[in-house]
Amino acid sequence: MNLSVSKTDDLAERVRALTAENAGRPGPASAEGRQPVHTVFVPADRFSRTTTADWGAQALRLLNKHTPGDGSFGASFELDPTLAGQIRSRVAAKLAREPIEDLRIDFADGYGERSDTEEDGHVEQVVEAVATSYNAQQLPHFWGVRVKSFSGGGHVRAMRTLDGFLTSLRDRLGRLPGGFTITLPGVTGAEQVTVFADFLDRLEGALGLPNATLRCEIQIDAPEGLADHRGGLGVRRILLAGQGRIQTVHFGGLTYAAALGLPEEEQRLTHPVCDFARHVLQTTTAGWGVRLSDGPPHLVPRDDSADEVVPAWQAHANEVRHALAHGFYQGWDTDPAHLPARYAAVFDFHLSGVEAAIGRLRATPNPPRALLDRLNRGVACGALDPEVLKG
Repeated sequence: MNLSVSKTDDLAERVRALTAENAGRPGPASAEGRQPVHTVFVPADRFSRTTTADWGAQALRLLNKHTPGDGSFGASFELDPTLAGQIRSRVAAKLAREPIEDLRIDFADGYGERSDTEEDGHVEQVVEAVATSYNAQQLPHFWGVRVKSFSGGGHVRAMRTLDGFLTSLRDRLGRLPGGFTITLPGVTGAEQVTVFADFLDRLEGALGLPNATLRCEIQIDAPEGLADHRGGLGVRRILLAGQGRIQTVHFGGLTYAAALGLPEEEQRLTHPVCDFARHVLQTTTAGWGVRLSDGPPHLVPRDDSADEVVPAWQAHANEVRHALAHGFYQGWDTDPAHLPARYAAVFDFHLSGVEAAIGRLRATPNPPRALLDRLNRGVACGALDPEVLKG
């Protein structure tokens, strides 16, 4: 040895200090509870107490019209013929029982710019519809509102809408139904989220709600959301600014691709630039206990014809499969026609891999969290029977 132990004592002490410092930090956290397979966005002026049932009925009608049998269903979604019948029956049951897992009443892009008088009126209509749905036990398991972005001058209207909605709902119901989330779109910097979190603090005080009752999620659809003006990873600073309120990070891939200057025909969720952004989001949110969601499909059928619906189904199913392969287990649906494709792809993912997953589960004394999470997701959405968890 060229160095005596005494000459490296200071280095060893520095390593011990670093180890102790890291041990004092919170360990990696996983998001707890059920994660919806999608978020459905419905413009506020089109939302009613029957929206969930209406979407389910429309999706089921399209399913029966264009894939009346197991063979046509399997061909439309490129399924293993041995699984097509089982998947179709489960998708049909899902559309009848729980067509929407997570609903967002949209006052942002899907709703557009309105006068204050008009938007205030729609806020009151939404409150009445939510209250009626809640009392009839027809509100989806997860639900909430998307307000206007704090980018581009929409912040005043966003705060007015959220204040008016929650105040009126409290007066109407006397409580805030569970599963409620607020979506803040177009986030480009942590400073916006800091202001939004401070607003939620004040709103909770005014409503008499316990601190941190109001949970939120953010939507990243601009390059500045990934790499901020300081040259750092923007999402990490955004999560810190959220003060523990942020539950989900949504990736708006189509808007992101457009912001990077991609030609219109290349603006799709499966483009490599979107994969890069997803991987950055996964890396910067790992261990923070937040979920990730993919963005909207790039095709919406213009009518109910097979020439419009089936290609849109196939494109959407491929996008969902692509997201699942990259570890994004949630995404957006913006039209009833998207639901059959969403559930066909998700159920195929779970049913195709269930035997291998159960085999690994039985062969491993301490199965990894990811394996259990996969089976739990399959059971929660209806793709798998609860008995798979007993193995």
